[in-house]
Amino acid sequence: MNRRVVYTRGGLPADVLTVIEEPEPAAPERGQVLIRTVAFTVHPGDLQAIEAYPGKAAQPVPAGLEATGVVEAIGPGAAVAPGVEVGGRVTVFPQPGAWSQWIVADAEAVVAVPDELPDEVAAQMLANPLTALMLRREAQHHVAFGYDGLLVQTAAGSSVGRLVTGVCQSHNLALVNVVRSDRGASDLRRRFSDVPVVSTAHPGWADEVRKAAGGRPVSVAFDPIGGNLAEGLLDLLTPGGKLVSYGLIAEEPISVHASTLLNKSLTLRGKNVGRWLSEASAERRASDVATAKQIALGLKDQFDVAATYGLGELADAVEHAVRPGKVGLVLVRP
Repeated sequence: MNRRVVYTRGGLPADVLTVIEEPEPAAPERGQVLIRTVAFTVHPGDLQAIEAYPGKAAQPVPAGLEATGVVEAIGPGAAVAPGVEVGGRVTVFPQPGAWSQWIVADAEAVVAVPDELPDEVAAQMLANPLTALMLRREAQHHVAFGYDGLLVQTAAGSSVGRLVTGVCQSHNLALVNVVRSDRGASDLRRRFSDVPVVSTAHPGWADEVRKAAGGRPVSVAFDPIGGNLAEGLLDLLTPGGKLVSYGLIAEEPISVHASTLLNKSLTLRGKNVGRWLSEASAERRASDVATAKQIALGLKDQFDVAATYGLGELADAVEHAVRPGKVGLVLVRP
């Protein structure tokens, strides 16, 4: 039997997600690859999509978009990427229904895993590195970034935030990291000793950011939180600056008066990896996937796993995935 995670309506993931049993998949058809799943991460973006799902589904909706596993069979005429072969380790993204013991994947979504990467990293090899790459590209569109201007990012201790820091370091791009606790700041200083870190636990955190910037203008800000924190970032931005919002952790909206945008000529832009999937050409996607692999190889020590669960412990895994203060993603081994 094949055990698969599904939901039939939107709501709190812990309430609506369930594990069903179904027959094991048959041999893959044309253009498909059959994969035995080894691990997948409970990604916050997946949980947000489940919570926001409209109405009630007529049929169970398979959950998850990213997983790693071993190729069991390749269908006829499947144009697979280099290194994808029977018995080889692969990661799939984006593949609806990835939270399953067996995956019948579209060949174009299957990427070979380098031997140097353990399963724990392979399970997060694409979505987060692609997000970090997308954000870096968005920042470099700003004329001042990389010259006199610098970057400020919130949630810098998150899985994506640590990758952004590593990518910026490798490209000699200046940034100031922002986290919500002194404990988080201490951990980030240990990982990246030469990158300034500011904690929003201090009332004067914005002034601390300005001091850490050393007089350099804040050209770009990355923020996956929203709400009041994003409003603080808008105040920090130099005229002509840009706030890139890529998440929606805060429940409250971003409240900003039009005069703030007009008087400083600010840009407020939303980005997510879903937009990358829909907007990037096939050539761009192939190039970015190759870069994502290099990010994973170069920063493999930053792919923390908060905890590992079995598929029968799904509710505990989901609860842990949204727990404040966790470091790394939650892994499930089917």
